[in-house]
Amino acid sequence: MTELDLDGLRRRYAAERDKRIRPDGNSQYVPTTGRFAHLGNDPFTVRAGRAAKHDHVTVTIIGGGLAGLVTGARLREAGLDDLRIVDKGGAFGGVWYWNRYPGAGCDTASMIYLPLLEETGYRPTERYARGPEILAHCDRIAERYGLAPRALFHTAVTSLDWDDARSRWIVATDRGDEFTSQFVVIGTGGLSAAKLPGVPGIETFGGHCFHASRWDYAYTGGDPEGAPLHRLATRRVAIIGTGATAVPCIPHLARSCQELFVFQRTPASVDARVNARIDRDWFASVATPGWQERWLENFCANMSAGDFPSRDLVDDEWTDLAKRVRRRLTTPRPGPAGSADLRADIEALDFEKMSEIRARVDAVVRDPATAARLKAWYRQLCKRPCFSQDYLSAYNLPSVHLVDTDGKGVERITPAGVVAAGVEYRVDCIIYASGFEVAPVRSHDFAMTGRAGVKLTEYWSTGMRSLHGLHVRNFPNAFFLLPNQAANFAANVPHNLTDMAQTIAVVISHVLARGFERVEAEEQAERAWLEQLKPNPSAISFLSDCTPGYYNNEGQVSPDSLRNGYRLGPLAYFRLMKRWRSSGDFPGLAFGHRPVA
Repeated sequence: MTELDLDGLRRRYAAERDKRIRPDGNSQYVPTTGRFAHLGNDPFTVRAGRAAKHDHVTVTIIGGGLAGLVTGARLREAGLDDLRIVDKGGAFGGVWYWNRYPGAGCDTASMIYLPLLEETGYRPTERYARGPEILAHCDRIAERYGLAPRALFHTAVTSLDWDDARSRWIVATDRGDEFTSQFVVIGTGGLSAAKLPGVPGIETFGGHCFHASRWDYAYTGGDPEGAPLHRLATRRVAIIGTGATAVPCIPHLARSCQELFVFQRTPASVDARVNARIDRDWFASVATPGWQERWLENFCANMSAGDFPSRDLVDDEWTDLAKRVRRRLTTPRPGPAGSADLRADIEALDFEKMSEIRARVDAVVRDPATAARLKAWYRQLCKRPCFSQDYLSAYNLPSVHLVDTDGKGVERITPAGVVAAGVEYRVDCIIYASGFEVAPVRSHDFAMTGRAGVKLTEYWSTGMRSLHGLHVRNFPNAFFLLPNQAANFAANVPHNLTDMAQTIAVVISHVLARGFERVEAEEQAERAWLEQLKPNPSAISFLSDCTPGYYNNEGQVSPDSLRNGYRLGPLAYFRLMKRWRSSGDFPGLAFGHRPVA
């Protein structure tokens, strides 16, 4: 292991974290509603008129992204045809419908990221699929399972109210719809509600502006396929944010703008990622029956230092740190190792990995001062790691200016530009790469009222409460596709979604086959599941030491805020749920009929 100044790194990490802690936490962001509603409008599809719905369906799925699509697919496979998908966007795709910024693509291998590849018979074209291909695959799933005729697009749910007498949900939307549904599935995802930095003066800017998830190609030129952003050649552009959205789009902006100003609060951890075409013959040799499930489980196992697969099928930078830890765990020691020794080993290996990532900055960025500001001083999994071959080199262009705010963020926005550290940068356009709401309640833009008038916002006022991340006490016949309290720490989110969709299909099929009218989580089962999610002290310590971000609730760490993810890990969760589904007993759920009047 490379000799490192471990104490010095701990001090540096702590100092960088402390300067970024803010008392307002998640409240520092504002939604794209109210006076900012124009920044949330759909620039991709014209809204078509239609008659309001006043009928009944068996299942309503809210969200037409990957969560809604895989749930619809599993329900159709189970023989349920009477379903409806409601989505705010103009077509299927969810996060991939909205995120059409240049360079958008998956950061996990397409062989595991794109769901239902075996069912649709599709071979990804590249190791890491780009946005247009992912969006096309969403349409492929919809076509394969006949979901398009069952969809209401450009429709936002405004309220969900449980009618206990009829064991039905009443669904109301902004298009005048008011229909009933026996079951509702909340598949809005964790990346559906765009947010803006709550910077003073943001509404005063006189130039052009848009959120990265509503990319304005009419203004920039180019297209999602990667054509040059030719209309920016005479424009000065600011982009606020350097996270997972900014890293892929900044190289495209850098090549196109007259001048580009990148406003950075916290540097991203950017590792290498080499893309390549997927060979047809190689894929044919791999795609034997059950291949994608094997790949999903293998990736999940290789992301866990506690599992020891004989082979790493994906074999990319995601699994590198876990494999380092595994090698250390299997190295002979002079004596027995306690938990403190293991934690020290993991920390040292993380320091080593991050030192290599920082060294890569020096190897690519020519200006030493710029390189120093681009280095990430935190543990690798404090924030979602980024991967790019051309992000760092973009800062070698003379037209690209890194405006590092030393953890403070943008000071204010004026009619003419952006102010940081007292300096105004006059620009023609501001692009907000500020991400999405991730808190379960904050990311919903509709009110949900369950049994006995219980409101979801009240029931979750001290944190999310669920059974398996899917079922919520007091909200019968409702299913929440929120990985937060499922296999949340799975780096490949679609694995979570496909597994949860299978559970939903099995439970709904059981209700209908047995003639029940409702299903609900038992109080004791929900309480017991929350105990399974209770973070151990080392997890609390790790996230408390992290620089602020959505992984640690913007630095506001508490046991309730960290009840995220099954404590034994994603693979254990998937195995648990497979046994739970196949048992046919569904322990923790209560099935029944509507009350007699």
